[in-house]
Amino acid sequence: MATIRQVRQRIKVAKNIQQITKAMKMVAAARLKRAQDRVQASRPYSEALKDVMTSVASTSGNVSHPLLEKRPVINTGFVIITSDRGLAGSYNSSIFRRANEMMKEYNKANVKFYCVGRKGIQFFSRRNYNVVKEFQIGNTLTVQNAQDIVSVLKRDFEEQNVDQIILLYTRFFTAITQKPTDIQLLPMSTPQVDASATPNMVDYIFEPDAKDILKSLIPRYLEGLVYQALLESTASEHGSRMTAMSNATENAGKMIQTLTLQMNRVRQAGITREISEIVGGAEALKS
Repeated sequence: MATIRQVRQRIKVAKNIQQITKAMKMVAAARLKRAQDRVQASRPYSEALKDVMTSVASTSGNVSHPLLEKRPVINTGFVIITSDRGLAGSYNSSIFRRANEMMKEYNKANVKFYCVGRKGIQFFSRRNYNVVKEFQIGNTLTVQNAQDIVSVLKRDFEEQNVDQIILLYTRFFTAITQKPTDIQLLPMSTPQVDASATPNMVDYIFEPDAKDILKSLIPRYLEGLVYQALLESTASEHGSRMTAMSNATENAGKMIQTLTLQMNRVRQAGITREISEIVGGAEALKS
C-alpha cells in the first residue's frame, strides 16, 4: 500500500494538472467564441457566392477553363486540414481515420498530400506518404492563407501534376459535434441549377458577358471553399479542445477525491496500528 507521502504527492500532481486543463479549457472557450462567430459570418457569403455561380452558369452555357478540365485520373491530391497542436480530443484522430478509409480506394504511389497543420504533416510523413506541400496557419487565420493554398493547388492541377484534388476538413456544428467532410476541389464543377428554383432566380445583366464573369468567379469561388473549410476546421479544433479539457478537469477532480479518500484510509490505518501497539505495550508492562 502507498504511503501517505506518496498519496499526497499524487494529489499534488493531480491538482497541478487540473489547474492546467482548466486554464486550457477557458482559453479554448474564448477562442471558440471568436471562431464560431467567424464561421457564422462567412456562411452567408459562401451561400451567396454559390447562388451567383449557379445563376451565371445557367446563362453562360459551356465554358472552358483550366480548372474545369476533366481528364483521366491517375494522380490524386488530398488537402488535409489538421491542427498545429495536440490535446484536442478526437479532432485530429477522426480526420486521420477518415483519410485512411479513403486511401483504400487509391494506389499509395499515385497519391499526393497537401497538409495543413503540423499534426497532419507528422502523421502522414511517418507513414511514408508523399507529402508534397506543407502549410502551417498559426494562431491567426486570414484570407491570404486560403489564397496561398489555392495558388499551389491551381499550379499543380494546371501543370497536370495531379488530375483531381480532394479537400478533407472538419465541419463545425456545435462545440461537441464536428464531422469530417470531404469535397472535390478540382476539377471544379459549376453548381447545378435546380429546375424547381429556376423561376425564383434573379435575372442578371452581365457586362461584359456571362462567360468572362464566370471565368473570373471560378478562382474566387475556389478560394471561398478553402477559406470556409479553414474556418470550419479552426472552430472544430477549439470546440474539441474545450470539450476534452473540460472532461480532463472533471476526471482530475474525481481522481483527487479518490486519492484523498485513500490518504484518509492510510492515515486511519496508521493511527489504528499505533494505538494497537501502545495498548499491546501497556498490557505487556502490566504482566
